[in-house]
Amino acid sequence: MNSHSATAQASPNIAFIKYWGNRDSALRLPVNGSISMNLDGLFTRTSVSFQPSLALDELVINGRQVGGKGLERVSGILDLVRQAAGIAFRAEVVSENNFPTGAGIASSASAFAALALAATRAAGLEWPESAVSRLARLGSGSASRSIPSGFVEWKMGQADDDSVAVSIAPPEHWDLADCVAIVSSGHKATGSTEGHALAPTSPLQGARVADAPRRLELCRRAVLERDFNALAAIIELDSDMMHAVMMTSQPQLFYWKPATLAVMESVRSWRNDGLPVAYTIDAGPNVHVICPQAEMAQVAALMREIPGVLDVLQARVGGPARLV
Repeated sequence: MNSHSATAQASPNIAFIKYWGNRDSALRLPVNGSISMNLDGLFTRTSVSFQPSLALDELVINGRQVGGKGLERVSGILDLVRQAAGIAFRAEVVSENNFPTGAGIASSASAFAALALAATRAAGLEWPESAVSRLARLGSGSASRSIPSGFVEWKMGQADDDSVAVSIAPPEHWDLADCVAIVSSGHKATGSTEGHALAPTSPLQGARVADAPRRLELCRRAVLERDFNALAAIIELDSDMMHAVMMTSQPQLFYWKPATLAVMESVRSWRNDGLPVAYTIDAGPNVHVICPQAEMAQVAALMREIPGVLDVLQARVGGPARLV
């Protein structure tokens, strides 16, 4: 093994059809497939360096040393890489985000995607995209979707080896944008990993999962045909269904803040007035407002006027995880 270190960059993604609930929580095998869009300009950049001198793996995120569960999750991925590459060296992992962590923008998605790509390359492994997507999934389910480019579908698969994400269209296929209303920049009280475990306790989860193939088909078709009205209808329904499951879990998860609802109501009102906009909300209070890129500046300006909106991040469609 010549190369001991590598650096990779990956974008977070926003799910149009959501991932919520696992059929195998250790392997992060989802109960339904999902479709997402990578977010350009937002990224995690991660360097992995395997060093003979290290006694333990070390993790630094945004300049701060991280131990405990965060380090355990990273070491779990590194262990799989070490096993595959036949090396025993511990690694130093240095990671930075250019957007708020843990507040409803999928930082774990970009983080584990960048980690999976950097770690495999640092260990001298030249894996195909599907294998890197699978490895990223083991760290964070949605991270599997941040490996391929543009508009991405994560296939639920039959088992561990085929539950991977693939690109269904490149970034240039459709000039969409995501204007993210930041209504809270703090860490959410319940992280997604814990939330997924609660999904089966909702009496609504069964209906949500049973209807997922229909929603996936409608969403896939809307993306491939660039049909904004069809996309708006299905992503808002899917987001509302996931949050209904969260709100009816035991214990219940209420991620919405008053400003979350204010943005949702504004989006519906703007759309009734002819502006092409649609909302979708991940496991957190922030609202992702999808619109054509031509409308991005106007939509962001309107969003900034809503009380409780602290900031608006803007992203176009992003490419794949890549080495830097």
